[in-house]
Amino acid sequence: MSNPPSRVNLLDFDPAALETFFVNMGEKPFRARQVLPWLHQRFCDDIAQMSDLSKVVRDKLSAVAEIRAPRVLRDTTASDGTRKWLFAVDNASGNETGAENAVEAVFLPEDDRGTLCISTQAGCMMDCAFCSTGQQGFNRNLSVGEIVGQLWVANRTLLAEGMNAPWIDAGRPPITNVVLMGMGEPLANFKNVVAALQLFLSDHAYGLSRRRVTLSTSGVVPMIDALRDACPVALAVSLHAPDDALRDRLMPVNRRHPLTELMAACRRYLDKAPRDFITFEYLLLADVNDAPTHAAALIDLVRDVPCKFNLIPFNPFPGAPYRAPTRDRVLAFQRVLMNAGIVTTIRKTRGDDIDAACGQLAGQVHNRVRYRMSDVPRRAEPREAATLSPVPREHHRFSCYPHTKHSVT
Repeated sequence: MSNPPSRVNLLDFDPAALETFFVNMGEKPFRARQVLPWLHQRFCDDIAQMSDLSKVVRDKLSAVAEIRAPRVLRDTTASDGTRKWLFAVDNASGNETGAENAVEAVFLPEDDRGTLCISTQAGCMMDCAFCSTGQQGFNRNLSVGEIVGQLWVANRTLLAEGMNAPWIDAGRPPITNVVLMGMGEPLANFKNVVAALQLFLSDHAYGLSRRRVTLSTSGVVPMIDALRDACPVALAVSLHAPDDALRDRLMPVNRRHPLTELMAACRRYLDKAPRDFITFEYLLLADVNDAPTHAAALIDLVRDVPCKFNLIPFNPFPGAPYRAPTRDRVLAFQRVLMNAGIVTTIRKTRGDDIDAACGQLAGQVHNRVRYRMSDVPRRAEPREAATLSPVPREHHRFSCYPHTKHSVT
């Protein structure tokens, strides 16, 4: 593997950090407001092109910084327009087999929006029983530049190709929505994820509204509270079971943060959330969690949480121990929730012909397993101390069910 680059990556800086960086260079903080649009609106990859900076400042900046996006290993487009990028995240040189870790981002074009699903970690340690990414294990958190770089590459590529779609204004980036639902548990990479969110929301960068940025979590309760205070965006919670006994078996994170704590955190989050509801994602596994009695139990569980449900029929991956429910079974489950007045959608699959499920392509690239959530004891005591440790510990989203392929709500 090549040695780490000596110059800092400008994609690693959120707005506040970039101001500090320029101050430390002996420049005024306003330089950050000059540089951010070049990076995140014009998708410039060469500091020398930043024409509203003096040549002296450009030379000074070039000596210590560069613009370094994740390297694309593979770029594939499905027959339905879904597009998937596979990125190397170890600065490895050579071809695909030379990368030790890879992550994925998936672009989902719709009639009224373009959504990018991005990853936050290389692999996943949450070890959910139904997740192909979880079976690969976890290596490390992604940097800010690696998270934001997925959006940077996707926007830059689509603009260069002259993508034309109904929602695109002339000269504007084609991606209007971002979902942190790819590989990794976003809240287990909290600091870098929040910095990336600040860039997504900044008017000097991507300028997305909080309602157009969704973070999906497996239920890391203390960090849900931290996100509410630091940078509340739309929240989706992977639920997948109506009681602790079943959820403990499917999602080991529940052993630390059981459902009573998770529902309380969801209620607290709504105080500052940009939407007035929580989205609960529910993966339907045949004869495991898909009975009408499970739906009835869910109604009781979320009674005090304004919410909507997104049902996801399981799409098996090689070696998966579960089966997909029948269409009739899915519709029956939906009817129980709808009859209780809960808005309930069924997620449609996308990108079947390019394995557009998080983890499927990355699984073809070597990942080094360091830690799995199933190594965690069932109930840590005292509960207040049972937060995730600060060492590698992650999961994935839209990838917590990567085998469902990618789709939009």
